[in-house]
Amino acid sequence: MRASRSILVSLVLLALPNPGVAEAPAARFEPGELLHQDDFADLSCWLVEQRPGGTVSARDGVLVIDDAGGCTVWFRPALTAPVIITYEATALGRGGPRTAGRQGVSDLNCFWMATDPAAPEGSVLATSAKRTGALAEYDSLRLYYVGYGGNSNTTTRFRRYAGNGERPLLPEHDLRTPATLLHSNVSYRLMLVAAGGRAQFVRDGELIFDYADSQPLARGWFGFRTVDSRFEIRRFRVWRASAP
Repeated sequence: MRASRSILVSLVLLALPNPGVAEAPAARFEPGELLHQDDFADLSCWLVEQRPGGTVSARDGVLVIDDAGGCTVWFRPALTAPVIITYEATALGRGGPRTAGRQGVSDLNCFWMATDPAAPEGSVLATSAKRTGALAEYDSLRLYYVGYGGNSNTTTRFRRYAGNGERPLLPEHDLRTPATLLHSNVSYRLMLVAAGGRAQFVRDGELIFDYADSQPLARGWFGFRTVDSRFEIRRFRVWRASAP
């Protein structure tokens, strides 16, 4: 009986948290050298892939994406880690003529460090003509993706596309609380990170996703992504990421 009781106590102690072992905090990277910036006088730095019924325009410091069926707006320069991407975005409701009168917001999405394994030097721009803006057409790319307020503003998700059609979704990367969804006419300050073997998504200074990648994506392209929505985007910047 004493031996059994001793074993039980040992098992309980093993199950308790060890107060001497602290969980490592997430690395927080800061913008360093400014590499690129665009205040949207025109679309010369951007390549648009969009389904019929939507428009993309840039002037007076604002990029306006008004979409009906799916849209990706690629930044033309390739980016190399360690890198930070920042911009401000405001959700204005459903976009495009077929959704006129609908007020819901959804899909303030993005791709970063995207490459096409089938293209020379992995360039997603080289294969752009094959895509129409439909989401499924990007399954073969390798990239980081956040769908912020996706699925009619019911989910916020992070995925790492593998480049072979696989888009795994971990349970901790599938958020559904009101605090992680979109609100109309609110300006969000967004920061995307690819540095130190991590991919991070930061909203208004709050770290929403932090992914430690065993095979980090070190070079690729950035793209704004949405479907059936209208957004205004301002103050796009790309920075060299400083060490945490």
